[in-house]
Amino acid sequence: MGNVQLTWLGHAAFRFDTPGGKRIYVDPWLDNPKCPEGEKEPDRIDLIALTHGHDDHVGSTVELAQKFDCPVVAQLEVRGWLSTQGLSEAMEHAPNKGGTAEVDGVKITLTNAHHSSSAFEDGKFVYLGEPCGLVIEADDTRLYFAGDTCVFGDMKIIGDLYKPDVAILPIGGHFTMDPVEAAYALELLGVKRCVPSHYGTFPILRGTPDELRALATGVEVISPEPGESIEL
Repeated sequence: MGNVQLTWLGHAAFRFDTPGGKRIYVDPWLDNPKCPEGEKEPDRIDLIALTHGHDDHVGSTVELAQKFDCPVVAQLEVRGWLSTQGLSEAMEHAPNKGGTAEVDGVKITLTNAHHSSSAFEDGKFVYLGEPCGLVIEADDTRLYFAGDTCVFGDMKIIGDLYKPDVAILPIGGHFTMDPVEAAYALELLGVKRCVPSHYGTFPILRGTPDELRALATGVEVISPEPGESIEL
């Protein structure tokens, strides 16, 4: 693995530049309070991947996909709902858990996650299937984006099957796992590097990278500032 560039865009939004030159956005809520102004208007996107349907993850997916004419990979119900919001139907980009979508050599496998998934329309919640984690594989690099989830025992299966190089885990608490659960998740996954996410956006998301560092023995916790790119 080399020359992998990961940029945190605040909250759970990331830009992932692969060694082969593909630019992937994950959960592109670019209007989040932590996203730098210079990152709110991307100049290129080759692929978008979503973990679930909540608006703090879907963000401006429809507008970005239309602007850059790029594929969007998401779980079946989320992808179907997006087709009612202006995107074309694309079953090849709508797998379910355990399934893999491949776009120009980039493989995205949907894993389990424990959370919820919905959109809010006309004063009510619309069911959007189940939340997912993502294992993104490109140029012999594997990143595991856990999405919004608590810790769960089958993270060991994810680690055993997919052997991710880096885990991107939520740590804020309240809506997702906190640093205590995230540290246990890292034990189950067996990874040695972690990038925390979904913290600090709002006061209620209290978990911090330093708390995780104190608990995750033997794991390098890499915590870029919003807009900062790191080499993995």
